[in-house]
Amino acid sequence: MQPLDIHDSPTLPVKKRGRDLLRDPSLNKGTGFADSERDALGLRGLVPPEVVSIDDQVQRALENYQHQTNDLDRYIFLETLHDRNETLYYRILLENIRELTPIIYTPVVGQACQQFGHIYRRARGMYFNVSSQANFQEMVNNWNQDEIDILVVTDGSRILGLGDLGTNGMGIPIGKLSLYVAGAGINPNRTLPVVLDVGTNNTKLRDDILYLGERIPRLTGTEYDKIVADFITAVHKRWPKALIQFEDFSNNHAFALLERYRKQILCFNDDIQGTGAVTLAGILGALRITGGVLAQQRVVIFGAGSAARGIADQIVNGMMVSGNLSLEAARNQIWLIDSKGLVTQDRLKQLAPHKQAFARSGASLPDLLSVIDAVHPSILIGVSGQKGTFTKTILQTMQQHVPRPIVFALSNPTSKSECTAEQAYTWTNGAAIFASGSPFSPVTYKGQVFVPGQCNNMYIFPGVGLGAILSGTTQVSDQMFYAAAGALAGEVTEEMLAVGQLYPDLSYIRDISTEVAAAVCEVAFADGSATIARPDDLMNFIHKNMYQPEYVPYQAI
Repeated sequence: MQPLDIHDSPTLPVKKRGRDLLRDPSLNKGTGFADSERDALGLRGLVPPEVVSIDDQVQRALENYQHQTNDLDRYIFLETLHDRNETLYYRILLENIRELTPIIYTPVVGQACQQFGHIYRRARGMYFNVSSQANFQEMVNNWNQDEIDILVVTDGSRILGLGDLGTNGMGIPIGKLSLYVAGAGINPNRTLPVVLDVGTNNTKLRDDILYLGERIPRLTGTEYDKIVADFITAVHKRWPKALIQFEDFSNNHAFALLERYRKQILCFNDDIQGTGAVTLAGILGALRITGGVLAQQRVVIFGAGSAARGIADQIVNGMMVSGNLSLEAARNQIWLIDSKGLVTQDRLKQLAPHKQAFARSGASLPDLLSVIDAVHPSILIGVSGQKGTFTKTILQTMQQHVPRPIVFALSNPTSKSECTAEQAYTWTNGAAIFASGSPFSPVTYKGQVFVPGQCNNMYIFPGVGLGAILSGTTQVSDQMFYAAAGALAGEVTEEMLAVGQLYPDLSYIRDISTEVAAAVCEVAFADGSATIARPDDLMNFIHKNMYQPEYVPYQAI
């Protein structure tokens, strides 16, 4: 990735003029155009006469943002700004990242996706739909950027915990890439959100007159595989160095696609690998509180989808590296629970391939409570999408065997969380070490303030993406995610741990992403996958290549 032109010259050459310039969100400054720019670019009379600084524009935008009466309206307001003036949008987002991340991504993006066809304002990103499959190679040329660093693509089949939302899932790649830009300084002009529209099995959407996707049942089998392959071929030919992030694919495709393409192209799946890394980082922080050793933990994971497998793999990797365990021994410290109970070998033939590696010998156990009773876990992780399943009985039964249970209720959005922060602290008399997928406010219990950690993939994926792009690596490896987890865990201070906070403040996300990116780069340099020489000052190299949302002078050409 190269820095924006503004980092290399005092002015930015601009071809567009007048209203065409004002309609381009990547170039528009609104009232921020200087008088000289207004003269040179045909803007006199098209904007109010007062020249306004970006800081004053931020103040005006935030004032209007505060007038919105609900979170969906706040989302719409921010996306409208995104479509009008990207620099101002990212300036506001970067300066208010902790407050605005829940609006532009989880949990509010889930509601926005459900309503996507009803709140649609302006096209952003690309749609690769079934009816246009024969034209994919020509379609990619319709995107007018010759250099793309990263694409985030979804097929809309498993949007958060909300299921099949078809083309409405476009809100996910849009939001994810906004976090890449704000969190790691990826150049927004070199990002591309994508939806693979392969139909939807959501009949309510297909019957909705305002739905914007193909009104057909979702493709399966070889037809599905072919449309994905045609998409990969088209985008890889157009942008051969671009990183492709798979996002919110259903379990029956997520693992297969990752395994099929991870050695062929530069790609990763954040739901699997990113979730695993950020969860491992939180566990490492929790063990600093309990004084425990990772290799000795007994981990029950409630839910057995893509997130569960990603978490299990990262924990296993951590146990093997830090505890010198074998693969088999490390996997024996993990218990997966799916809709039928404990994942066991007696139903191996019926298990999806991603569950089979963690199928256990011995008796089948029908539910979470029976597993807790039998296993005595020190760590309980929820990725089930089942609200309220970590009950008072569950947590207190767990606490009978471990004085400080580590409880991660990770299902998104908030309405799907296995338990709330307040429940976890109250039911365990303040002993639980808690993290969640969506944010919870601090809890005061018996005079003590507890700060629940948000196990947010944003701590990992922006830095991983930045490191992969800057190093020019040919592959995003599992070792890179393990290194990323370690870098994130290293950002948690003893003061944070004292109040149960397992993750650093998101306000420092660019500093965090820099550390994660550096860790990823170091792995690439060490394993030979990098295609650039290691810079003498790696941290300075990373900082210089991070996009900054600021206005620069334009020069007419």
